[in-house]
Amino acid sequence: MLKLPGLIDVHVHVREPGATHKEDWDSGTSAALAGGVTTLLAMPNTQPPVTDAASLKLALQAARAKARCDYAQFLGAGPDNAETAAGLAPHSAGLKMYLDQTYGPLRLDEMTLWMEHFRHWPATMPIVAHAESRTMAAVILMAALFDRPVHLAHVSLREEILLIRAAKARGVKVTCEVAPHHLFLTEQDIPGLGAGRSEVRPRLARPTDRDALWDNLEVIDCFATDHAPHTREEKDSPKPPPGFPGLETALPLLLTAVHAGRLTLDDIIQRMVTNPRHIFNIPEQPDTWIEVDADARWEIRAQDMHTRCAWTPFEGWQVRGRVRRAVLRGQEAMNDGEILALPGSGQSIRVSM
Repeated sequence: MLKLPGLIDVHVHVREPGATHKEDWDSGTSAALAGGVTTLLAMPNTQPPVTDAASLKLALQAARAKARCDYAQFLGAGPDNAETAAGLAPHSAGLKMYLDQTYGPLRLDEMTLWMEHFRHWPATMPIVAHAESRTMAAVILMAALFDRPVHLAHVSLREEILLIRAAKARGVKVTCEVAPHHLFLTEQDIPGLGAGRSEVRPRLARPTDRDALWDNLEVIDCFATDHAPHTREEKDSPKPPPGFPGLETALPLLLTAVHAGRLTLDDIIQRMVTNPRHIFNIPEQPDTWIEVDADARWEIRAQDMHTRCAWTPFEGWQVRGRVRRAVLRGQEAMNDGEILALPGSGQSIRVSM
C-alpha cells in the first residue's frame, strides 16, 4: 500500500449555489475524498456568480455547512468589480477571469477590463484564465506587461503548450494546468461517447494535440480535473451543456499511466501537491495522507461513484491503482469508498469572513 500526500485539485465546479441537482459541497467533496483529493479550489461561475462579499459569503456558508474536505473559493472577475475583488483576495482561492468561450455575466470582452484586474489584484496571488489559443497569447502578454503571475487553465492544444513553453523560457510568470481528459481522450473518442456526453470545453482535441501535452510534460505545472458535473439527462438532451466529472477518475488514470511508463509517482505528486501548494499559497495539511493500492485492477463504473451527476466519460475503462483510504488531520475521512468525514468537517484554507 502506497502512502501519498493528500492531493490538491485546483479546478473544481462544485455547482453550489444554484445548481445543486448537478453537485453540491457535500457530494462534490465526497467525490474528492473518494479520489484522494483532500483540498479543492472551487470555481466562481455559480448562480449567482461569486463576485462580491455577499456572493462569496453565500458560497462559503454552504461550504462550511457541507464540505467534507478542505477548500477555498475563487472570485470571478467582472466588468466592474476590480477593486472589490482585490479587497476580498485574502478570503479567496484566487481570481478567475473568463475571457472567451464563456457565457453569462462573468465574460470580459474588452482587454481594458482585464487590465483593471491586473492593476488591482494582489501580485502575490495568481490570476487564472482559460487557455484559449489567441486569447491565451493576450493573457501572456498581460502577464509580461504587468510582471505578475498568471495561471492558465485546461491547456489542450499543441500550439498552447508550445507558447507556454516559449513564455516560460523568456521568464514570463506563467504556470499552467492540464485536465486528465485531455491527456487520455481525443476527438476520436467522440463517436463512442456520443455527441452530448462528449461536449466539453475546451473540446476534445486531435491526437497530435494530446501527444504534444505528453511530449511537453515538464511544461505542465498541475494536473487539475476541471470537474464540471451535469446530469445524464442534461448531457443526453438536445442542448447538452459542456463538462465532464473527474474527481474520482483522475488519480486512477494517472496511476495507470505510471504502470505504462508514461509518468512517475513523483510526476503526480509534483503536479497535484507540490506545485499547486506553491502556485496558490496553500498551507500544509497536518496529519493528512491517502493510501493507494497501486496494483489494484478495476473497472470504472459511474454507479460506484459519489458525484451526483451519475455518469463518467471513462465508463468501462480498465485502470490500475485505487485509493483505499484518506486521512484528514488525523481523522479517517474515507475507507474503501465509504465516506467517513462528516459534512462541515472540511476547513477553509483562507482567512474567514
